[in-house]
Amino acid sequence: MHTGLQPSDCKELDFEITAEDLETMRVIGKGSSGVVQLVRHKWVGKLFAMKGLSVHFYELQVIQMNIQEKIRKQIVQELKINQASSQCPHVAVCYHSFYHNGAFSLVLEYMDRGSLVDVIRQVKTILEPYLAVVCKQVLQGLVYLHNERHVIHRDIKPSNLLVNHKGDVNIHDHVFFYSFTLQPERISGSTYDYSSDIWSLGMSVLECAIGRFPYLESEDQQNPPSFYELLAAIIESPPPTAPSVQFSPEFCSFVSACLQKDPPARASSLDLLSHPFIKKFEDMDIDLGVLVGTLEPPVNCLR
Repeated sequence: MHTGLQPSDCKELDFEITAEDLETMRVIGKGSSGVVQLVRHKWVGKLFAMKGLSVHFYELQVIQMNIQEKIRKQIVQELKINQASSQCPHVAVCYHSFYHNGAFSLVLEYMDRGSLVDVIRQVKTILEPYLAVVCKQVLQGLVYLHNERHVIHRDIKPSNLLVNHKGDVNIHDHVFFYSFTLQPERISGSTYDYSSDIWSLGMSVLECAIGRFPYLESEDQQNPPSFYELLAAIIESPPPTAPSVQFSPEFCSFVSACLQKDPPARASSLDLLSHPFIKKFEDMDIDLGVLVGTLEPPVNCLR
């Protein structure tokens, strides 16, 4: 059992947060949209993940480092509207947002085992029973986003699926609605909808199962495809499948239900919750915390 820093079990806050209340402990992640830091509330002691967003992230020409106060307030208000509607246990909680020192910051729920990328880095592949637990929680989050909030996440991928030592899985970056995920319909310039998230879920779960991006021949492929070769493969090649000699028929069927190149042919998030792969392990009381609880927190891992 690790004695390192762990988040509070409570998702609800009974106190206000300002930038001055938070002390930075360390950087725990970097991405295309900004840097994520582990911060502690000075007076309460609760841990949070604070994500600083690059100004150019919003793709608004009017935003500069000397951004007008009115525009700052409008953007912060938009972020607060998003955070206020995070009422699903499998969608990461955004507690607060503010503009400080030339950057927008989000105060997020801290998930102490990082993302599924951090998990795969240590265990190499995730077994089917644990994947079923992961998929069920992610699907519950997607049902909430799709059916209640009526939004497309657009960037479901292992690095945006966060876990804690208890085995809880959260969808992250849902407040940004901005994507670098490669779905066939986006590459070809077609319209996309909720089914784009389903394709991304299928790619994510298959990557976790085989330990590599599905369009790579091997994890240590000597000559990996270029970006444009990858785009061509996604458009022209058949969709990836789970090897039937390695995985159960239920898992192979689940992946196939997600990875249909024709978007209308993909199952919905609600339908997938009833898929045989999810149902297969429901009565077995699989505890994802048994797997992730023994792992080193990402702040202690070399990156």
